[in-house]
Amino acid sequence: TKTISKCYVQVTGMTCASCVANIERNLRREDGIHSILVALMAGKAEVRYNPAVIHPSAIAELIRELGFGATVMENCDEGDGILELVVRGMTCASCVHKIESTLMKTNGVLYCSVALATNKAHIKYDPEAIGPRDVIQVIKDLGFTTSLVKKDRSASHLDHKQEIRQWKRSFVVSLVFCIPVMGLMIYMMVMDSQLSDAHAHHNMSSEEMEALHSSMVLEYQLLPGLSVMNFLSFLLCVPVQASGVFGGWHFYIQASRALRHNTANMDVLVVLATSIAFLYSFVILLVAMAEKARVNPVTFFDTPPMLFVFISLGRWLEHVAKGKTSEALARLISLQATEATIVTLGPDNVLLSEEQVDVELVQRGDIVKVVPGGKFPVDGRVIEGHSMVDESLITGEAMPVTKKPGSTVIAGSINQNGSLLISATHVGADTTLSQIVKLVEEAQTSKAPIQQFADKLSGYFVPFIVAVSVVTLFAWIIIGFVDFEIVEKYFLGYNKSISAAEVIIRFAFQASITVLCIACPCSLGLA
Repeated sequence: TKTISKCYVQVTGMTCASCVANIERNLRREDGIHSILVALMAGKAEVRYNPAVIHPSAIAELIRELGFGATVMENCDEGDGILELVVRGMTCASCVHKIESTLMKTNGVLYCSVALATNKAHIKYDPEAIGPRDVIQVIKDLGFTTSLVKKDRSASHLDHKQEIRQWKRSFVVSLVFCIPVMGLMIYMMVMDSQLSDAHAHHNMSSEEMEALHSSMVLEYQLLPGLSVMNFLSFLLCVPVQASGVFGGWHFYIQASRALRHNTANMDVLVVLATSIAFLYSFVILLVAMAEKARVNPVTFFDTPPMLFVFISLGRWLEHVAKGKTSEALARLISLQATEATIVTLGPDNVLLSEEQVDVELVQRGDIVKVVPGGKFPVDGRVIEGHSMVDESLITGEAMPVTKKPGSTVIAGSINQNGSLLISATHVGADTTLSQIVKLVEEAQTSKAPIQQFADKLSGYFVPFIVAVSVVTLFAWIIIGFVDFEIVEKYFLGYNKSISAAEVIIRFAFQASITVLCIACPCSLGLA
């Protein structure tokens, strides 16, 4: 008997089905080549040859002579079929051993592992020698019931609806609290600029300025040290900052996960800046109230709502964009047929029997019947019948294509008027449609180089910002104790009744928090 070996050749430069036909037709004529199968989307040719007559490198050279790029693929595991089964009726370890040993003795099974706890079997086989239906039959003959592990065909992992809803809600809620905060800020800015104008024109003393300042509605003190402005900002900030349902909980979860793995991402910055701004402002308010301060302290209650607004808007838009790509992919996946009608032919192509099977159980070389209006479950070659086929899903060509014996058909395309019998050439993950889905999925998961660079940067960025704000804190404390006048010049309206040391520390904290807050929603992260 002639020994037949199998090799895989990576083929580049194929553009359409006629390239495939060209390679297959020319190589079949060569001596020593038993059969050849070319997959267009995977850019791969599977060649069965007689090693006594021809070698894989010579096969690749033949393909190159036809004008394509060709290299022999070393690791040939790609051709192995993998089968995941649920096996019912196993009671103990001996059942497991019985299934495993019987399967391993079966010709064509390369590897088999059965788990009693989960009732699952994982089998690797050579599609040339055996197919999934044969494997299932072997297990059934041993007295166990078995079925395929159901694959999720709905592509629910590509669905971004929940994230879109979550971020949209987060954005809207943060916005509701953010608009009043921004309104208060703008009002304060306008009033402050008017006051400073008045101060410039009328040469008021600082006491008169203070009196005029506190006569403003928002600066009116509800309690000593607690102004209307600060009280309202606090009320608007708490729901966004603290509540689990509203804005910020997502960031806290992500940040804690990142820190647990000793990395710092954008979420860590968001959490740091908002939490510190909130806690600092809250503590300073309590201190002011305890001291019954006449001048209202500078708080940062506007930071958390505004930060969350910008970031949740960014994330919302990001998920909407992702959702659009995924939608296209989900539509593609939904084009795949779920069942196939397999027929057994007698002499002269007489139909002996037919049965409906799951599309994943179709084996290479099976004869599949496709009725008018039906989808082709696998890629194959027509062996009997004439029909028109709508292949627009792959080619974009709206006109139906004529199919006659010898024509190739593509999984997912729709048979129109005649009944066809096809011989399966590419099944399972090797069909054109599965390959397209795989390519799109890979494109989605792989990052652009600039994106990888940004991720890498943000890893250094976060610790860097934290370090800078700590340096700022200590720098101002040192400057303050060395030359108090510099602090006095920049720290306007501090309470004359508190000690110089406290003034310095407050100012230093304010400066370092400002660094954190401003650097946090850095354009890098949002972009």
